[in-house]
Amino acid sequence: MRGMTDDLERKKRLVAAWRGADRVLSRSLLEPTVGELLAELTAAAGDGPDEPADLYGDGVVTRLERRVAELLGMEDAAFFPSGTMAQQVALRCWAGRTGNPVVALHPMSHPERWEGGAVSLVSGLRTAAVTDAPRQPTASEVRELAEPFGTLMLELPLRDAGFLLPSWEELEELVAAGRERDAVIHFDGARLWESTVWFGRGLPEIAGLADSVYVSLYKSLGGISGACLAGPASLIAEARVWRHRYGGQVFRQFPQALSGLAGLERELPMLPSYVAQAGVVAEALRSAFASAGARIPWFRINPEVPHTHQFQVWLPYEAERLTEAGLRQAEETGTVLFRRWHPEGPPGLAMTELEVTRPGLTWTPQDVTEAAAAFLARV
Repeated sequence: MRGMTDDLERKKRLVAAWRGADRVLSRSLLEPTVGELLAELTAAAGDGPDEPADLYGDGVVTRLERRVAELLGMEDAAFFPSGTMAQQVALRCWAGRTGNPVVALHPMSHPERWEGGAVSLVSGLRTAAVTDAPRQPTASEVRELAEPFGTLMLELPLRDAGFLLPSWEELEELVAAGRERDAVIHFDGARLWESTVWFGRGLPEIAGLADSVYVSLYKSLGGISGACLAGPASLIAEARVWRHRYGGQVFRQFPQALSGLAGLERELPMLPSYVAQAGVVAEALRSAFASAGARIPWFRINPEVPHTHQFQVWLPYEAERLTEAGLRQAEETGTVLFRRWHPEGPPGLAMTELEVTRPGLTWTPQDVTEAAAAFLARV
């Protein structure tokens, strides 16, 4: 109990420091209060606060689904209360249609790391690792996979490897290799929204490579929660049946739908500028760490040039020590550069993820350099 109490107090202290900071690269999803979220919903309702509330997914939820399908260039889309459910339903539907329960994917992908084994325990499917390397798989690895598979799932970007994307040509080859194996292609596109800069293509062209795509409404878009699964009309009709069976046919869903539509309107056009600024921040951090001398004997910015507006930073210190240094910096200076650090790899090594959104657009390289120096002085 003491450990749980300490963790809760640390979290409260962190959130209080983040909320009180006047200079941040991005606002944390942990920061908003209930009142602030309700105010945002009222603003998102706009001129339509008197429209009937949705019942089991009509009204504003239908508008959201149509908007997502339009943005992705897909025939239809279905709203789900969580990305985990959307992904499980997609993979299950494709397994039934292909007759093959094997899903080829990366072992660092979301279903393997963050869905509690639901692929096998709930959906009755089995996974096959395309590669163990902390990068996107290659077309040759897909072609050489020893066993047949019905679905090739690609996470774009691959978050746990550093928000990594393949090149456009590599993605085309990956998809072609999957189809050569008579597999359907499913994109875990929770963060697909910001991939357009790296690929140099619009969302319909990117999503058009796949048979189905899952997208998040809170990752990158800042919505309350929820996700959409997009694809052929017949697949989405079947997915709606399974959504009900999985308990996802929620009576009222207008808060998630309104905030999702607001995120598409507010954040989607801004994502290219966030990606560009992430490159500026990453380069300034690299310069600051390289100039730190013996204080930072080793560091890594992963990837060196961010593929999206998010990337990893690795330092040779214990995670708790780095988290405490960032917390003290926030409390003492009102600046948040790093938030929570996590132990990764061998002992004494820690990693954090940086995200650049609207608040971070004002940061100059000098701002980053000064914030990095203030952080290191507290390590």
